[in-house]
Amino acid sequence: MLMELKSLTEKQENILVHELSQCYRIEHFVAQFPNVETREKAVEIIDRVLRRCKLESNGVASQLDEDARICYAILHMLSHELVLQFLGPCKQKYPKCIHFFKLSAAMNGFLSQYEATIYDANAGLKIDPNYYELLYDKAVALRLLDKDMNEAIEAYRAFLTIAPKDHRKVPESYYAMANCYFELHQRDISTDIVKKVYEQGEEAEKVQLPCFLPYNSNNKTELKFMFDRKSPPNVNVVAPLLDRKSRLLDPHRIRVIKQHRQWQAALLEARNDSMYTLMSGSHEPRAQQQAVESLIGLKPISLREIDPTKDHVYNGYVLSVTIIEDAYSWTPSIHLVIEDEHLDCERMFIYGFPEGHGKYLTSKVFTLGSKMSIMNPYLRLGGSDMKSSVRIDDFSSIIMQNESERVLNMCRCCGTSNALHVCGKCKQAHYCTKECQITDWKLYGHKLICKKQ
Repeated sequence: MLMELKSLTEKQENILVHELSQCYRIEHFVAQFPNVETREKAVEIIDRVLRRCKLESNGVASQLDEDARICYAILHMLSHELVLQFLGPCKQKYPKCIHFFKLSAAMNGFLSQYEATIYDANAGLKIDPNYYELLYDKAVALRLLDKDMNEAIEAYRAFLTIAPKDHRKVPESYYAMANCYFELHQRDISTDIVKKVYEQGEEAEKVQLPCFLPYNSNNKTELKFMFDRKSPPNVNVVAPLLDRKSRLLDPHRIRVIKQHRQWQAALLEARNDSMYTLMSGSHEPRAQQQAVESLIGLKPISLREIDPTKDHVYNGYVLSVTIIEDAYSWTPSIHLVIEDEHLDCERMFIYGFPEGHGKYLTSKVFTLGSKMSIMNPYLRLGGSDMKSSVRIDDFSSIIMQNESERVLNMCRCCGTSNALHVCGKCKQAHYCTKECQITDWKLYGHKLICKKQ
């Protein structure tokens, strides 16, 4: 309807809103718009239907109003705090609509408000005790609160009892439970239950839908490394952490991260000094990037499979990455550094994001350790320096992964999670070892942004 009709009647708008909301109730993750224009057209229609419902119903609940509210919340999901405020009245007006509680739980999770996530999950489960999406959100929140791993395990098991076997979070639930057992047994990887639950996760991957493969899990990666360390010396295993450490001396990695920090330091100086002006601009893209409707059918691609000497949009592919360097500005683009599954890194520039959302996106969404998938990635050669970068022109081509996938307290040098040491000056940069802190200071120029963040 959006693609074929220039304008829709009120009846057609109502049908579109209802069908889109039904789609979102089933699974919003795979429901994507083909381009920015189509998405903006849908947003305008939903806004119009919401206003019409408010005028015509005089505040009375209706199915159309409920449908439009679900669509509005989903289409603005990147604005976590805005959507959370919007969902408050929705839960009051439609106390039996479990989807508003699900969305509220997700928003609180993105904001690391795990107690609130559990509250929303419990409120929604009173409506439907077998709503497995909320059971999963509750389990993740309990694990991230790190209070009672047994309670988190019970919540994961409740989810696994009810969820379809090919649900995309089933393998992750097993890996998360294995990590919980790992913590309960004082980080003893040789404990039988840890290995058993981990293997159940591997078996669960075999029934995953093709669109969700290859399967990425930070919990799995950490556990696999621990298992590999227990392997006999003659076993030829490449341990992720050792490989990660060896990448620290890669000249491309050093150049990308250090130049990023130099640029960010200049931006911060310009922001804080009224006498200092930094000119910025951008060149028009040589190729046109457009998102597709969903991840279904897309093939995974890594940075090493992308030609760094050619401007090209890799249509039909999806690039999965982790953010390893923050952005402190959004003009004219959000400038990040990303790393793929092979620990290769590259610059990334995001254009086309909603006007007025730059500060929110850089501080709440595109943050250190967050994971994302990029549909039809565009490898762009700089208009001035001819150096490669991943450029985003179609904002809808980005799909952020769940908060549970984020690398928590990422080491600013090697990227491992749960780094315990903190920089004594800026109090923000985490490090897993003193060696990493020294390397980050000497090779990567942490002093450029230290105390300025």
